[in-house]
Amino acid sequence: MAVDVQVQISNGLPAFLIVGLPDKAVAEARERVRAAFSAMSLSLPPKRILVNLAPADLQKEGSHFDLPIALGVLAAMEMLPRSELAEYAALGELALNGAIAPVNGVLPAAMAAYGDGLGLICPARQGSEAGWAGELRILAAPDLVSLLNHFRGDQVLSPPAPGVAAEEPVQPDLADIRGMETARRALEIAACGGHHLLLIGPPGAGKSMLAARLPGLLPDLTPLEALEVSIVHSVAGTFEGRPQRRPPFREPHHSASAAAMSGGGPRAKPGEISLAHNGVLFLDELPEFPRQAIETLRQPIETGSTTVARAAAHVTYPARFQLVTAMNPCRCGYLGDADRECRKAPRCGEEYLARISGPMLDRIDLSVQVAPVAPIELARAPRGESSAVVAARVASARAIQQARHPGVRNAAAQIEQLPMADEARTLAEEAAEHMRLSARGYTRLLRVARSIADLAGIESTQRMHVAEALAFRHRIPGRQ
Repeated sequence: MAVDVQVQISNGLPAFLIVGLPDKAVAEARERVRAAFSAMSLSLPPKRILVNLAPADLQKEGSHFDLPIALGVLAAMEMLPRSELAEYAALGELALNGAIAPVNGVLPAAMAAYGDGLGLICPARQGSEAGWAGELRILAAPDLVSLLNHFRGDQVLSPPAPGVAAEEPVQPDLADIRGMETARRALEIAACGGHHLLLIGPPGAGKSMLAARLPGLLPDLTPLEALEVSIVHSVAGTFEGRPQRRPPFREPHHSASAAAMSGGGPRAKPGEISLAHNGVLFLDELPEFPRQAIETLRQPIETGSTTVARAAAHVTYPARFQLVTAMNPCRCGYLGDADRECRKAPRCGEEYLARISGPMLDRIDLSVQVAPVAPIELARAPRGESSAVVAARVASARAIQQARHPGVRNAAAQIEQLPMADEARTLAEEAAEHMRLSARGYTRLLRVARSIADLAGIESTQRMHVAEALAFRHRIPGRQ
C-alpha cells in the first residue's frame, strides 16, 4: 500500500513531530533528517513541523521513510518544487552526512510506482535494481544534495545503467556420482516434473551430494519467474540488483524455526519457502527439524503460496518450490546393517520416521533408498552421464509438458491433462486400492508416471510407466 507523506510547517513552539503510527525506526527519522540537513549547512525552521504518514491507521515500519520525509520537509520549506516532486515515489535511508543508503524492497516499490504512472527516487546503488521494473523515470541519487541540485536545475542525475543478469556459480556435475543408478533416475524424474523427493540412506551414502546436483538439471528461469524471484529477494533484503537466471537453491539448517521456514518476524519477512520460490528447498536430516517447522510446509506445497498472519501484518508471499529431503533410516543411521545397527532395531526406525507426519509423507512424490557404494566399487565404477546430458533430456520433456498444459509442470497438472492408456489406469487403480493410497497419493502417482512417459517421449502413459512410479512411492509403515 502506498503511503502519502504530508508535511506542514506552522507557527508555534519549535518541534518536529511524526504521526501516523510510526514505529521506533520511523520516529527516529527526525534525528537523521536533522543531521542530514546540518551536513548540507541547512537548518530546520524554528517552527512546528508536523509530518503525517497517511493512511494514519496503518502501522509504519522501517528506515525507508527517511528520504520521503526529508523531501517533504524541503518542499514545505519551498526549496523543492512541489509539482515536480509529486510525480515521484521515493524511498531510502539517510545517513548522518546526507548520503542515501540502500533499503529493502526497491524492486516491488518500482513496480508499484510504474503501475501508478510515477517515477521513483531511490538510492544510487539500487538504481539498476529499480530499472528491472520497466520503463519508468528513475532518480538514483547518492545523497540528498544531489537531489536538491537536480530539482533546482544545478545538476542532472543520469539514468542508472541497466543491470545485467547475475553470473551464476558453476553447478556440481552429476557425473561425479558413481553408481546409485536408482537415485540418479529418481533425480531425473523429479527434475522433469518438479516432483518432491525423499532420499533415505545411512550416513555418507551421498544423499546431500545428490540433492546438490538437482539445480544443475533444471532449465533456466523464464523472465517472469526471474522477476518473481527477484521481488521476493528484494523484500527480504538479499537481492543484489541483478536477477538470477538459475533456480534458487535453499538449504536451511535443521535448527530453523517455523517462522524462519514460512516467514514472519517483527516485519513479516519472507521465509525459506518463499526464498526458494521457483527453485529447490533442500531439508537435510528432515526428522531433526522441529515438527512445527515441517508442518508449515503442508499448505504451501498444495497452494504455492504462504500467508504470514500477525497482529500488525497480513502478507501473502509466493512459495512454489520443489521440496527435496534427506534422512537417515533411524537415529543411529545404520538400520538394516546387521553389524552396525543398534539394539533397538527395527523399532528405532519406526520411531524416527514417526517424527514426520503421514500427511507430510503423503505429499512426497518420490522416495528412494540410497544404498552406500563400497569404496572398491567407487574407485572402479565409470563416470555416469553428466548434468548437461541429463538436463537436455529434462528440457525436452518439459517442452512436451508446456505444449500439453502451458505454464504448468506435471507436479501441478490435473488428471484430465494427463493422457493415459486404459491398462495403465487399471494398474494405477488396483495399486491404489492395494496400497490404500489417498486421493492425493493416487493423483501424485499418475503425475510421476506422466513425467516418466515424457522423458521417454511417449504420448500416452503406459503400464510400465505406472509400475516405475509405484516403485518410487513411499510406503507408510503399517500399509503393506
